[in-house]
Amino acid sequence: MSPFLDLPPLGAARFAAIEDRVAALLHTTADVIITQGEALLPLEAAIRGAAHPGGTALNIVTGPYGQTFGNWLRDCGAEVVDLAVPFDSAVTAEQVADALRAHPGIGFVSLVHAEAATGNTNPVAAIGAVVREHGALLMLDAVASVAAEPLLTDAWGVDLCVIGGQKAMGGPAGVSAVSVSDRAWERIAANPAAPRRSYLSLLDWKERWTDAGRTVLPHAPAQLEMLALEACLDRIAADGLDATVARHRAASDATRAGVRALGTLSPFVHADAHAAPVATTLRTPAGLDAAALVASLDPALPVQAGGGALAAEMLRVNHYGRAASLEVVQDCLTALGTALGTAPAAVDGARAAAAGAWEAAAAPAN
Repeated sequence: MSPFLDLPPLGAARFAAIEDRVAALLHTTADVIITQGEALLPLEAAIRGAAHPGGTALNIVTGPYGQTFGNWLRDCGAEVVDLAVPFDSAVTAEQVADALRAHPGIGFVSLVHAEAATGNTNPVAAIGAVVREHGALLMLDAVASVAAEPLLTDAWGVDLCVIGGQKAMGGPAGVSAVSVSDRAWERIAANPAAPRRSYLSLLDWKERWTDAGRTVLPHAPAQLEMLALEACLDRIAADGLDATVARHRAASDATRAGVRALGTLSPFVHADAHAAPVATTLRTPAGLDAAALVASLDPALPVQAGGGALAAEMLRVNHYGRAASLEVVQDCLTALGTALGTAPAAVDGARAAAAGAWEAAAAPAN
């Protein structure tokens, strides 16, 4: 019999201790609620709780998840102002400030930190400052950024910060979490349409778990997922959060340098400063189908075609979690170069460029 079938129950104290460790990872003193499901669960719960019917929300769209958030906000009865930028770039704090000035009634702002699907990342610190000055709540999707780049929830003024375990944390997709500031709790409590007696109800969690002293869990926890999340936190603690973040940035720099040296393909996100550390998206030239190229590769490699309309022209190298390594990056470059018929000398040059970028990123600052 598998030992996993004979595990002792995961009690409330251990569940609460894992929540506290997640709070430390997010650099927050706010309440953290671990939700038993993929990160879309707390993302939808945060929006349905904090977005008031008849209120005005700014939805920043830098990729497909922003489009999903807009749909939820409209379904909640909010008037939605979409601030959309090209998917190969990042939004700026100035653009956000302009939108807030143009629509002074905005009370809720939704933003994705890193867009793994499109490979860009947004300047949350600067955006958080202008949102807080305006007086709105800021909800941040940090699923693809947690443990891959700095995430200072409280210092940046993030009111609702949602994470998942499946990317840079190197864990399962079936467990996620949301931090909720005091301002966010007040806004949710004042929303007559906030879910209650529902799996989407953050207020139920607050009432039955957080405010009750976290001594009795409202339901049976997803034990294996919780243990996996705990193991992820153990590994990050052992490696060091700063080292984990640096490894992901080095993987991004190495991939971009290697692709540029390889030729044929080019980074989808033009500016290095806008590139997410969890995944590098690549644009294929006209006539080269990205999905067909990916289908020709070893499926064990962390390379996939873009989604939706981008499937034919974009592919993605995922370098997060255990895949954030120079070896994985070089293996992907070799496979892409071989599939493209690139001369062996050029492939070797791409691998060398990746190694140089990795070493430069990993070198301590003077």
